[in-house]
Amino acid sequence: MTKRKSDISRRDFLETTGAVIAVATASPVLKADVSSAAPTLADEVEAGVPSTAIRIVVNGTEHRLQVEDRWTLAEVLRDHIGLTGTKIGCDRGECGACTVLMDGKPVYSCSNLAVWADGREIETVEGLMHGDELDPLQQAFVEHDGPQCGFCTSGQLMSAKGLLSHNPHPTAHEVRAAMTGNICRCSNYNHYVEAVLAASTGKNGAAKMKSSDDSENISAAKSRKKTAASATDAGGAR
Repeated sequence: MTKRKSDISRRDFLETTGAVIAVATASPVLKADVSSAAPTLADEVEAGVPSTAIRIVVNGTEHRLQVEDRWTLAEVLRDHIGLTGTKIGCDRGECGACTVLMDGKPVYSCSNLAVWADGREIETVEGLMHGDELDPLQQAFVEHDGPQCGFCTSGQLMSAKGLLSHNPHPTAHEVRAAMTGNICRCSNYNHYVEAVLAASTGKNGAAKMKSSDDSENISAAKSRKKTAASATDAGGAR
């Protein structure tokens, strides 16, 4: 016979509640066991929604997934492959926190559909480490106090990695230009530039940034002086 609400004792209530909590606590463990045993597949595709089978290589590992055509690359990396180092900031291609490398080129993963990455190679911040060793770029970020709150750091790292991959010895101006699409709300831009310069040379990034800036300023001053002289000569000729 079912007990009325008023007939339920404190002991009955605690025993029932304890059983429910135990099941709820065990559920994530069971889910983790199943997901770890299964291949990397996005099995959350909603019925009736257009989907596509894709193959992507992420940090050297091949993944074959069935993805909804509307999913972004950031969503697949974070929610379906489990690489949460890629952050979503603005979610509209403006802040750069979600930057990854696609075939070596920095792209906003929040603005690229996963189906567009079919057959491509993707590198995320998790792929920078060499075993238990930090990549020299990551080490330089640490030594030059690049990360502040840290939310934008993975995107900054991947933009910098993309730059150094095709230009191993950039100037300070080239570093700034390459990372202009990455917003740091802590305004720690100079430290990021110093870190990239240090990683490119193995030397003090602050000193190299100053030297590079000085050289660029001297070149700019010479160019302005030459332009002014040309304008003066032209004026005298008239």
